[in-house]
Amino acid sequence: MNNPTPPLWASALAQAQLLASQARFDACLAACQEILDNHAEDSEAQISVGSLLMGYGFLTAAGQCFARSCSLTPNDLRPLANLANLARDAGNHAESNRMYSALLKRLPDQPLVRRNALMCLEFDPEVSSDERLDQAKAWGKWAIAKAGGLRSRPTQRTLEKRPLRVGYVSADFCQHTVGLFVKDVLLAHNAGRVTAFAYSAGQVDDWVTAAIRTACSFRDVAAHDDAALAEQIRQDDIDVLVDLSGHTAGSRLTVFAHRPAPVQVSWLGYFATTGLSVVDAVILDEWHAPQGVGAHFVEAVVRLPGGRFCYQPVPFAPAEVAPPPSIAKGYVTFGSFNNTAKLNAGVFDLWSRILAAVPDSRLVLKWRTFQDEALCQSVREAFAQRGIAPGRIELRGASFHVDVLKEYADIDIALDPFPFTGGLTSCESLWMGVPVITWPQSQVVSRQTLAFLSAIGLRELAAQDGSDYVRIAVKLAGDRKGLAALRKEMRTRMQASSLMDVPGFTRQFEQCLIDLYREISTLEKTMP
Repeated sequence: MNNPTPPLWASALAQAQLLASQARFDACLAACQEILDNHAEDSEAQISVGSLLMGYGFLTAAGQCFARSCSLTPNDLRPLANLANLARDAGNHAESNRMYSALLKRLPDQPLVRRNALMCLEFDPEVSSDERLDQAKAWGKWAIAKAGGLRSRPTQRTLEKRPLRVGYVSADFCQHTVGLFVKDVLLAHNAGRVTAFAYSAGQVDDWVTAAIRTACSFRDVAAHDDAALAEQIRQDDIDVLVDLSGHTAGSRLTVFAHRPAPVQVSWLGYFATTGLSVVDAVILDEWHAPQGVGAHFVEAVVRLPGGRFCYQPVPFAPAEVAPPPSIAKGYVTFGSFNNTAKLNAGVFDLWSRILAAVPDSRLVLKWRTFQDEALCQSVREAFAQRGIAPGRIELRGASFHVDVLKEYADIDIALDPFPFTGGLTSCESLWMGVPVITWPQSQVVSRQTLAFLSAIGLRELAAQDGSDYVRIAVKLAGDRKGLAALRKEMRTRMQASSLMDVPGFTRQFEQCLIDLYREISTLEKTMP
């Protein structure tokens, strides 16, 4: 079969993408506008340009593209899904959830819509744990039905005199949060205990991918449908299949509904129940999963003793920690480099209280969506409505990863959003010497930074409630000497902790999977 002829604007879009990747945003915007002007009646051009603009944080321009596409092709629901994502990225969760609810009614069998609708619930502080669980269970039933119905567990093979065969499934084996966290664990696996496979469903191939390729049997499965991927997993005789994505972008969780491995678990890249009854366990820790959290999971909760994450800094991280900027500037600078989808009215309330209580302090927020002037204006207005002058708020847009890390030199104290807290962002803030104030709540995703702080002996930076969050931030801001000392010792703390003990973590993780495999085997044998 001949490949379809690419559209006339394809090469121009590729050039715009290249410009964006080089951070030449003015040139990228000009190239995009030229495509839109020359192909104003082409809905695909509008969607493609809109997707590029959305990926680099230009929300308003992207929204105009998607709205134009809707007018050109009213029955195409893709631009509506993208508009729902734009609402989420701008922190407008009620609107995002409303749009996805409407889309689900029109497209009940569309995997991407179902996945995104579930994921968006995690950002919304107004959604209850019961509602999240119910929606996840509904997804699980749908996925099993799409896979042809509930399948029995494949026969387990004995582990006598052989390593456990573990398969990891992800679209993010690259310079992504998941890839960066999992890379060193894969490299540290003991070949006598575990034979590792990586099933890569992503499109990016970079230095992280190259490292992972050397650590395991690497399978590029981006072109495989669910049935083909499930068959590949069966042919590889996988004992334990590990999902690293949950319902995040690029997920292949629907493959697990085919039950290609005798034991299936969720770890690392997701922070709630998958909703899939054939996933046997979710791997957490005591900080992410206090007693009672199991009521919100269909999976059994397994707790790793040293934490569910293991962090290593990227090789291009600055070698030295910069001194606190308050020494030179004479005032404290708070900051958050988290996704703007994590912002909400409650976050603005507490951050404003902190700024009001710390005279002359500033707040630096950084994320790619601050490329968008309309979003910047709405955030400034949110603080102004709470009595904080716009001049005290600095909003920074996209930059290269290496430059993001350098910008922590401008921050004295990081403020964690809630209920969706930082993951890799919090680890990198700490590595750059910047303490993070967090407020753990009931959601697992609200307890990520708590886990990091607990592992390195700084649990006192985790608040009990909103007032405590403000109190901790104000107290730390008032202790300039203590802040400088903490910044100076932060890397030593981290390096001496379980958070950065790659061999120790990997041995515990391996033992966890081996024990789980054996326990399930025993249960299966004793069942009538």
